[in-house]
Amino acid sequence: MAAGPGVPGSGQHVPGSGHQEGCRSPVVPRGLPDAWRPLLRRPALAGLLGHPLADAALAELDRLLPADVALHSLRTFLLADARARARGTAYDRAGLLAAAAFHDAGLVGRAPLGRGGFTGRSAELLDRFLADRRVSAARRRELTRAVREHMRPFPARGAGPEARLLHFGAWLDVTGRGASRVPGERRRLAALAPTPWFAFSFCARVAACGPRRVLPGPAAAAR
Repeated sequence: MAAGPGVPGSGQHVPGSGHQEGCRSPVVPRGLPDAWRPLLRRPALAGLLGHPLADAALAELDRLLPADVALHSLRTFLLADARARARGTAYDRAGLLAAAAFHDAGLVGRAPLGRGGFTGRSAELLDRFLADRRVSAARRRELTRAVREHMRPFPARGAGPEARLLHFGAWLDVTGRGASRVPGERRRLAALAPTPWFAFSFCARVAACGPRRVLPGPAAAAR
């Protein structure tokens, strides 16, 4: 599990190093939506399948979020990874996948959000998830910061690689900003896992969340 820098299984790697890629055929965990499979076969995600923290994050993503937002979360991770590879940036892969899985989780439900809005709630949910899996306090701080700050117009000065990458991936998937830095990648991922009009519906949901969370959970959305 992602326990922090220097701990086996932490997920730290240098993009392009071949970590778990090309070594075996990916085994998609049972029960995950068929619509995810084209994305889960992409090398950055395929190489994480079987990692305890990554598998748990994918299960929570399926449990917590409606289909279109879950696909956005997976595309966010893949776009972030593409940016990391383009720049040669080392980052915590399993940790960033967990952050991507939870970054919009605070939109779900109808209870009052409290201070920090939906991103603050998303960060709280991620922190609880990571703590339950004995992820170190240092890594939890970095990953929850990434979630808490992903709606800023630009990453904060001093933000770590996970915060910068999550910010890049989320904004690129929704708005197209930064597409020239990973040419064609947004278009390829959208073709593999399309969510038509997602940018409009997502922005409407965020605008509507105001004093309370208004995005229904997966079960309600399916009815």
